Amino acid sequence: MQFNKPLRQGVLQKRYKRFLADIDFGDNETTTTHCPNTGAMTGCAEPGFKAWCSVSDNPKRKYSLTWELAQNNKGEMIVVNTQHANRMAGELLQTNLVPELSEWQELKPEQRYGKEKSRIDWWGVDQNNRECFIEVKSVTLADASQGYFPDAVSQRAHKHLNELMQVVADGHRAAQLYMVMHDGIEQVSPAAHIDSQYAELCKKAASVGVEFYAVKCRASAKEIKLERPVPVSL
Repeated sequence: MQFNKPLRQGVLQKRYKRFLADIDFGDNETTTTHCPNTGAMTGCAEPGFKAWCSVSDNPKRKYSLTWELAQNNKGEMIVVNTQHANRMAGELLQTNLVPELSEWQELKPEQRYGKEKSRIDWWGVDQNNRECFIEVKSVTLADASQGYFPDAVSQRAHKHLNELMQVVADGHRAAQLYMVMHDGIEQVSPAAHIDSQYAELCKKAASVGVEFYAVKCRASAKEIKLERPVPVSL
């Protein structure tokens, strides 16, 4: 995906109240921007990191700037806007980069499913005429080259895994797709040191047939590109 307009580059001063970030664009004042990321953003939001923001022309918005990308002190690019994970997953599903997630008879985003009427990120019918339910997660928590999810205890992530297991029990395919949005990450694991219940649920889900995949993306101020699959270690 390409950014429709040039991004504004600045320097992060602080991220606070989850949805706000103050960024210095070199104009002698700090500008408050929208931060589209509800996670802890560990290692992604340190003061002094370079930051890139998109600009909205919508006059009804309280904050016209949206924080899109960060660059850490190692020079690694990080996609801050978690909405882009679903968009990149959509691009992935149109390719054969991951053969098991290609060649769809039908493919739709944001479909209601299950007894709780949850919304799955992507739903498809594969070439064997099996329904497949794909849950997408954005991975930005890094320890050297090791990536982890989640970056905080996530009851929502627990719920999603339980729902994927039910999908398999009902005779369909289910997949957890990690979109790696951090240049430094080369493999992905559940963050057992942060959310041990999620890690155990991942093992349980894999044992009953939930599929796990991870694909690395590469970001720049112009675009975000699919790069390659990386290993998932449960």
